[in-house]
Amino acid sequence: MVKHQFHLKAEWPGGRNSDGYIESGNLKTAISIPEEMDGPGIGTNPDEMLLGAAATCYIITLAAMIERANLPLEELKLESVGIVNVEKGIFTYEKIIHRPTVILTKSAGDKDFIRLEKIVYRAEKSCMISRALRGNVEIELQANIPIIKQKLKKTEDVMTEEQ
Repeated sequence: MVKHQFHLKAEWPGGRNSDGYIESGNLKTAISIPEEMDGPGIGTNPDEMLLGAAATCYIITLAAMIERANLPLEELKLESVGIVNVEKGIFTYEKIIHRPTVILTKSAGDKDFIRLEKIVYRAEKSCMISRALRGNVEIELQANIPIIKQKLKKTEDVMTEEQ
């Protein structure tokens, strides 16, 4: 069994509304509580970092699965939203919504799109960060696979013309 270790150093000079600094490998940034939570909004914050961890893990996992499936990828983008609920002064990271956009090349066939749709959802289940959050933070997928919609529309147009 292989175990990887990741190390982070943090500096925090004062109380709640101070700003600090973290460093971990290529991640070097100022940190503070976000303005939305009455903080100074300097650098990044735990909420953005959790969202960033979930989003980067998902898109990298998705890209790897698309590559292993030999799907003809043209473009892969992701937009993610984190929702934090504040009730009676208690902050709870409630939900992450991933909105991947996956575009395959024009050479892609119907079977490619069927496989892609399965992979888009399987990648979220396979992602290490998603698995770590499971049971604590809901993760929702709202996939956008534009070519499927275009192909379906073309198929409908052809069927209408034939009638």
